[in-house]
Amino acid sequence: MQRIYLDHTATTPLDPRVLEAMQPYFSGMFGNPSSVHWYGQQARAALERSRETIARAIGAEAGELFFTSGGTESDNLAIKGTFRAARRKGRTHLVTSAAEHHAVLEPCEALTEDGATVTILPPDNDGRVGAEAVGAAITDLTCLVSVMHANNEVGTISSLAAIAAVARARGVPIHTDAVQTVGRIPASVRDLGVDLLTFTAHKMYGPKGIGALFVRRGMELETLLQGGGQERGKRPGTENIPLIVGFAKAVEIAVSEMEQESARLRSLRDALEQRIRDRFPEVILNGHPSERLPHILNISFDSRKISLEGEMLLLNMDLRGIAVSSGSACTSGSVQPSHVLLAMGCDPATARATLRFSFGKSNTEEDVDAVVSALGETINQMRG
Repeated sequence: MQRIYLDHTATTPLDPRVLEAMQPYFSGMFGNPSSVHWYGQQARAALERSRETIARAIGAEAGELFFTSGGTESDNLAIKGTFRAARRKGRTHLVTSAAEHHAVLEPCEALTEDGATVTILPPDNDGRVGAEAVGAAITDLTCLVSVMHANNEVGTISSLAAIAAVARARGVPIHTDAVQTVGRIPASVRDLGVDLLTFTAHKMYGPKGIGALFVRRGMELETLLQGGGQERGKRPGTENIPLIVGFAKAVEIAVSEMEQESARLRSLRDALEQRIRDRFPEVILNGHPSERLPHILNISFDSRKISLEGEMLLLNMDLRGIAVSSGSACTSGSVQPSHVLLAMGCDPATARATLRFSFGKSNTEEDVDAVVSALGETINQMRG
C-alpha cells in the first residue's frame, strides 16, 4: 500500500543534507564546547557558526539567540522567565490568545499560582486577535503579550507587527511562537517588532530535540534552570552540538528554498481545497481564507449537514495510507474538540469532525488525487 505523509505541521523527516552535516559531530568532533582544549574549541567554533547562521535567518544578532530543547522549552523560558523578572517590579499581568499552543497557554495558567493574572483574548472566526483588543487588554501591570505568528492548526497568520506596535507603545514586551513560520514564510524579528521569538528545528526538516529562543538585547529574563553558565547563563547544560549543527543546516536550506517551495506547497494545498469543496458540500474551511500558511489546509464537516467523528476519520484515512491530523486531542481517554476551533466559534460536533492536511517536500500532485479518493471512500464507509 502506498503511504502518503500529510502531517508536516506535526513534524518533518530529516533532510539527508542535514544528517550529513551532523554526522562528524557524533564521533570525531565530539568535544564539549566549554572545554579549553582543541576538541572543545572545535565544538565551540561549530556552536558559534551555527548560532550566527540561525540568527541571521531571523534578522537577529548572534548574541540574542539561545539554544533550548525545542519549542515547548523556549515558550516556557520566554513566558516564565519574563514574568519572574518583571514580578520584582510589581508587574504580574499576562495577555495572550485562546488560540495559542498549549506550550503558551499552560505556562500562563501555571503562573497564576505564582501571583500572575492572565487575560486570554478570544480570536475572531478566522483565528486572529486584533491589535485593538490587545491594546485594550494591556494595563499598567502587564509584563508580557504572547501571540503566535501563525496558528499551528488552521494556519492563520496573525497581524503580529500591528500587535507588537501597540504593545511597544505601552512599554510592554511581546513574545511570539513562530514554530510554524520560521523557514516557511519571512520571520524577521526586526520587521515583526517582537522581543522574544520561539522556533524549533524539526518543523523544517531538522532534528528533534533542539530549538531556540530569540531574546532582544536588553530584555530581562530569569533562567528556569540552575547548574551551569552555558548559553550566557540563560539555559545551563552542555550544548548539543550535533543537533545545533543540524538546526543551522536545516535553517540554511529552508531559507534558501523558501520562496520556491512555498509556491509549490500553496499550489498543492489550493488544489486539494478545491477538489474537496467540489466533492463534499458539507465541508467548512477553517482559518483565514488568504492570510494563512501555504502548506496547511484545515477542514471540518458541518455537523448540521452530516454527523462524523474526527477520530474515526483520522483512523480510516490512515488505514488507506493517508497520514493526516485530526482537530481533536485525546485527553484522559476521551476525545476533546480542538480548543482552537472552539475559540473560533466552531460548535463541538463540527470541531470533532476535523482533518488537518499539511504538505511538505515529499508531496506531489498525485497525492492530491489519492487523498480525495481516500476521503471519498472514508465518508461513504462512515455514512454506511
